[in-house]
Amino acid sequence: MIQQRTTSESKRLTQKIGFSLLGMVAALTVLPIIAVVSYMIQQGAPAITGEFITGFPSDGMRSGGILPAILGTLYLTLGTAVFSVPLGIGAAIYLAEYAPENRWTRAIRIAITNLAGIPSVVYGLFGLGIFVLFLKLGTSILAASLTLSIMTLPVIISTSEEALRAVPNSFRVVSTSLGATRWQTIKRIILPQSLPGILTGIILGLERAAGETAPILFTGAAFFLPRLPGSPMDATMALPYHLFVISTQVPGMPIKIQYGTALVLLFFVLIMNIIASVIRSRARAKRMW
Repeated sequence: MIQQRTTSESKRLTQKIGFSLLGMVAALTVLPIIAVVSYMIQQGAPAITGEFITGFPSDGMRSGGILPAILGTLYLTLGTAVFSVPLGIGAAIYLAEYAPENRWTRAIRIAITNLAGIPSVVYGLFGLGIFVLFLKLGTSILAASLTLSIMTLPVIISTSEEALRAVPNSFRVVSTSLGATRWQTIKRIILPQSLPGILTGIILGLERAAGETAPILFTGAAFFLPRLPGSPMDATMALPYHLFVISTQVPGMPIKIQYGTALVLLFFVLIMNIIASVIRSRARAKRMW
């Protein structure tokens, strides 16, 4: 009895130590993020005004607003979603539901994983060579969106395939036994059940696209435009590139403008996360496993 009590106390002590270590690791992860965001808010909040959000840059971008950069980032993100989301989900469906398990599909998966780790500047050079020069799209929203789409495809494909494979196989068996075709099973059962995971991959990919500078630097970003783009074939300003420009290329730039621009980009990504979280929560509520 005494030995059992000692063993139980030892296990509780070990568990308490483990939880304490996990809490310390979580704090070490969260506290720097809170510190960075707090500092950004402290430095950038004075710049956030109505004119800053809705106006155009002036005085060599040292004053005025960043509306062209905000809308440009929105256009690029939407363009990336239009090209990458259907292709990424389609490729994931094929790999998870149709492709046979052989060395070719394994090689494709390895290639997709490797593509996700390639530096963004390489994608920018690829987009410059293919879309800007070879296809003669010029530096435009279309060329930049296509380049960002290629960059985000590996993330969307990998996470979507994992989400599809996570759906229990019994769902497929029951649906097939009731007379549904494979596509009907995928469309009505598998996709709705895997939607939370697919959305996670989409948001991860689009957030990366919204915050990248190198790919759009070569394919579609403009140093300064006194007007809004009129078509997908026009160049555009974008928040990441605009932040790079005002931080490194413009002398005498007020620091509150720099941090205000960074804060707007942070809020842009945060809004994307909130929208995705709402949709994900509703999808999880309908999930049957």
